[in-house]
Amino acid sequence: MARAAARADPAGFVADLPERTVLDEVQHVPNLFTAIKQTVDRDRRPGRFVLTGSTNVLLLPDLADSLAGRMEILRLHPLAQAELARQAPTFMDDLFRGRFPARQAPRLGRELADRVAAGGYPAALARASASRASRWYRDYAQAIVERDVRDLARVQALDVLPRLLALAAAQTAHLINVSDLSVPFQLSRQTIRDYVTLLARVFLLEELPPWHNNRLSRLVKTPKLHLGDTGLAAALLGVNGADLWDKRELLGQLLETFVLQELRRQATGDPSAPAFHHYRDKDGVEVDIVIERGPGAVAGVEVKASATVTGADFRGLRKLRQAAGDAFTGGVVLYDGELGVGFGDGLYAVPIRFLWE
Repeated sequence: MARAAARADPAGFVADLPERTVLDEVQHVPNLFTAIKQTVDRDRRPGRFVLTGSTNVLLLPDLADSLAGRMEILRLHPLAQAELARQAPTFMDDLFRGRFPARQAPRLGRELADRVAAGGYPAALARASASRASRWYRDYAQAIVERDVRDLARVQALDVLPRLLALAAAQTAHLINVSDLSVPFQLSRQTIRDYVTLLARVFLLEELPPWHNNRLSRLVKTPKLHLGDTGLAAALLGVNGADLWDKRELLGQLLETFVLQELRRQATGDPSAPAFHHYRDKDGVEVDIVIERGPGAVAGVEVKASATVTGADFRGLRKLRQAAGDAFTGGVVLYDGELGVGFGDGLYAVPIRFLWE
């Protein structure tokens, strides 16, 4: 009823709202933005409206006004492991200081696979069993595709999107390969590419851009594909924590996405607004996650699902250090081990649990 009233008379609907109002799923009534602009221009007190939604509203085709200069945008991520543990993590600060204290803790083992499979959506984590959580994730993805994607674009074959999302889950942490993604569908590569962009706009997928440097000409410039949450990825792939523990290659993929999303969630309140990338050159040397924090500060994170680290695991980080020059602050190989230890010149092996503890 409220949505119908807002659509019929946006100006009157906004005029009758209480002094402080939360409008949920506001992307379904884009005409509200013009009415909100008018009332905000008359009364500039901040915090009068909180607008929430599961879509990037600025990309809506029918959006009449962006509220530029009148709206602050906050991306609300699923819960971070640090939040679940009620910890105040220091990982990002340690990374950009280029030093990690030597300390020891038990390895996570199978618990790590369970955390990856559980993801971070509160509603899923509240379910009584892993199977019920998995069902919630699948229903959530289906609802977003059928409800929100329709508002963003005219989709020729809506039934393709859930299948494409499941295929993308199997390719999380890989370079985007539109040709591979389009194989099962009788659609053009450009259409599939547009669908990937749509799924990113509703926060189900993410494209991690490549890090670049003007001094380097042999860098791969293809983005990496990541699911927005590993709980969603596991549900789409039909696997739980025990399955991941047995499927080590898949665990490695999802763990990389898990670490990326944890870092993104921790960085939400960082005033320096860290930018996230990946590094890969044409020789196949790579760093899973490259973070730029403020002017002239670059750090790298490599992710391993194993319990051991060797000097060879730092090959990509050493290349990144060479490419970034004086901007390089530190590099870390996160692994499921017990001991945090230095490998010289700002490089460290760090147990993955220290990411949030």
